Amino acid sequence: MLSKFQLLKISAAFSTPTLQKGHSLQQIVAFGSRMGPASYTTSSRLIFRQMFEKESSTYTYLLADASHPDKPALLVDPVDKTVDRDISLVKGLGLKLMYAINTHVHADHVTGTGLLKSKLPGVKSIISKASNAKADRFVEPGDKICFGDLFLEVRATPGHTQGCVTYVTGDGPDQPQPRIAFTGDALLIRGCGRTDFQGGSSDQLYDSVHSQIFTLPGDTLMYPAHDYKGFSASSVGEEMQYNPHLTKDKETFKGIMANLKLPYPKMIDIAVPANMVCGLQDFESNL
Repeated sequence: MLSKFQLLKISAAFSTPTLQKGHSLQQIVAFGSRMGPASYTTSSRLIFRQMFEKESSTYTYLLADASHPDKPALLVDPVDKTVDRDISLVKGLGLKLMYAINTHVHADHVTGTGLLKSKLPGVKSIISKASNAKADRFVEPGDKICFGDLFLEVRATPGHTQGCVTYVTGDGPDQPQPRIAFTGDALLIRGCGRTDFQGGSSDQLYDSVHSQIFTLPGDTLMYPAHDYKGFSASSVGEEMQYNPHLTKDKETFKGIMANLKLPYPKMIDIAVPANMVCGLQDFESNL
């Protein structure tokens, strides 16, 4: 068993948002055994970075296959304001960005997908078919997004919006373990996305999380699109045990969601129209 001092050293190694106070002792030990402080990966094959945009509290994720000659990569939920940062990281790591993908049509920020496509020719945009947004490729439940010999599995998790999906790293001996779920706004750390606009449904969200996310192995690492409390990651097992909303029965959950009394999202009137067309807009007029 590691000493308290050793555990603190492991936790401190993840000073860029990766492991923080939302993790159990078992998870910290597990991460420490798999991840070097300079790599932030879950295996020697998967390059993985978590990046934060503070204005909208959005996480963007970079994944790449380090074992493939081209080091193909993808970005999950890029933000327009941090596109240059993301491109700098991609180039600095010697990666080839193939895809810019979104978990849903965001209401609190403009996606960076359109800017990435304009600055890195050849990058393809991906979003769910159910979103009715524009993209180069539309995905449906069960589809795979391949980058090198690694892939993400697509799971439909509507409820926050009709087009929400969760992307999960592949299941198999040649895929990184433990698995990783990028849950968008469907499941947040000790919370979930609101359900009062964009075709949201608390009934549907409850079923989505329980059937598509909570059925994953308990050690599946869970990375959301946002966090507002300083947490950076959780696990399926932790959320099944501690999530204050989704551990309730469905009727109680629906009552909680109906009484949140949240303010109207300040960016929604700009973000949603822009994101429906892949984030492509007259950026100069909005700077």
